[in-house]
Amino acid sequence: MAYWHRKRALSEVPHFNSWPDGDEGPKLQGFAGYKAGMTHAFVVDYRPTSTTAGQEVQVPVTVIECPPMKVAAVRFYGRTYEGLQSLGEVWADKLDEELSERAPVAKKAKGEEQWKGIDLPKVEDVRALTYTQPTLVTGIPKKVPELMETRIGGGTIEQRIAYGRSILGKEVRVTDFAKEGAIVDVAAVTKGKGFQGPTKRFGIKLLSHKNSKHRRGVGTLGSFQPGYVRGTVPNGGQMGYHQRTEYNKRLLKVGEDGDDVTPNGGFLHYGKVRNPYVIVHGSVPGPTKRLIRLRDAARPQVYVKLEKAPELSYISKESKQGV
Repeated sequence: MAYWHRKRALSEVPHFNSWPDGDEGPKLQGFAGYKAGMTHAFVVDYRPTSTTAGQEVQVPVTVIECPPMKVAAVRFYGRTYEGLQSLGEVWADKLDEELSERAPVAKKAKGEEQWKGIDLPKVEDVRALTYTQPTLVTGIPKKVPELMETRIGGGTIEQRIAYGRSILGKEVRVTDFAKEGAIVDVAAVTKGKGFQGPTKRFGIKLLSHKNSKHRRGVGTLGSFQPGYVRGTVPNGGQMGYHQRTEYNKRLLKVGEDGDDVTPNGGFLHYGKVRNPYVIVHGSVPGPTKRLIRLRDAARPQVYVKLEKAPELSYISKESKQGV
């Protein structure tokens, strides 16, 4: 299917269809943040097959602001012949008021009674319902948090259940998810470009100057039979605002002080970074302010394991406003 049906993403909160097996103790296998912008940094090239291996090189980097997230509930899954099915969930006693604007939340907490309703011996997978705190971010004009499901991986099922119980209703930080030098997958909804024609959308060739009336249209919509336009024909339609996942991105730095990366005058259309942040090697999908989700690498066979974190000798803080 060269020219499949492309429509706008159903949700601006990206989702993951699968989660890798955890190789460490029980921990959250994902986190979320907001894209602040891009800059460049000098780093000692950690790629052994690179022509500049071991040398200091300039690389483009993306700064993602990651304020602490909160755990609203712990959800349990059991194995059936149709796959994983939810066995139930346990909600925290106290939740932020803004969360009720995102999803219906029980007003009366049941506390320990919820745990009695879960058949723990049948649990095959444990996941946490986490939500963001956009009120902590001055560059994001929203108050309603985003709610998402994050898998708790690593260790035994009993250890995962105990870990989920320990973080229920509490804050989790990006350092609980990954350390400097880790490889992660990045998912986000790309920058929307609206309705575009086939030339911009698919890069088809311009028609001959001898063609009358138009040059940027598709040359033919297909054969006379079947009597409909096939999905393999490039046509105009929605371009951008699609969810995309990029695999094996390196976290060059996990920092706490946003002043270390905020350029003079602040990031364009964003401002200052005031919360913990991560620096990702290269670009990530989406425009500034877009929610970015991180996940443990699902295809880790292609990356190089580092004995120590990458060495960043310089992070550019020059103004991005052209002054």
